[in-house]
Amino acid sequence: MDRIVKEAITKIQELEKNAPNGKHVVTGDIRKLSSKLFKSINDKSIEHILGLCEELLNQRTWALGVIAYDFAYRVKNQYGESTYDVFFRWLKDYVSGWGDCDDFCTHAFGELLRQDKSLFAKVILWTNDHDFWVRRASAVILIPAIKKNDYNGIEPLEIANRLMLDEHDLVLKGYGWMLKSLSQIDQRCVMEYLIENYERMPRVAYRYALEKFDKETRNKLMKMK
Repeated sequence: MDRIVKEAITKIQELEKNAPNGKHVVTGDIRKLSSKLFKSINDKSIEHILGLCEELLNQRTWALGVIAYDFAYRVKNQYGESTYDVFFRWLKDYVSGWGDCDDFCTHAFGELLRQDKSLFAKVILWTNDHDFWVRRASAVILIPAIKKNDYNGIEPLEIANRLMLDEHDLVLKGYGWMLKSLSQIDQRCVMEYLIENYERMPRVAYRYALEKFDKETRNKLMKMK
């Protein structure tokens, strides 16, 4: 086991031991630890860092997963053609719920898509995956590019259309969140989409999508629903 992985395990155990009674270690503390650990790594090549990430993920704990996904994001300037295959395997093998999905896809994996829009053709296929977190990921992974207004070549509404009537509540919330992010960049686009689809869009997705509208517009759109 690599020194960094051993140190991460030890430091997390210390954080857990020192946490107030009844309290859990918070994500912010894990991210601070991750920053310190990353600075102590001499070899910051993407090959070495992703290898460390794999070791961390193999421990199958939430806290070490946070560190792994943080490390992966810190080498974003080294992403290349082979990075997608690694990240998609992680999504299938190590992510098992919405929390890990969102952390991974709104940082490392989302940044990879922002850098290489051609990957959107692969992301579209995720909307048919049998794992709900992969279907949720197909929407959530778009958020970094949308927030940076750098999504030319990515079609958020196509993802929303494909996930429109998904059977899982967390997938509906996922594409609703994506539309909410889009509304902060192109409000008219999202408004027109909601007006066009209000009759068939599930209420939970609809409500998420309009959260960032002004109160008057939000109330108007909710009355339609």
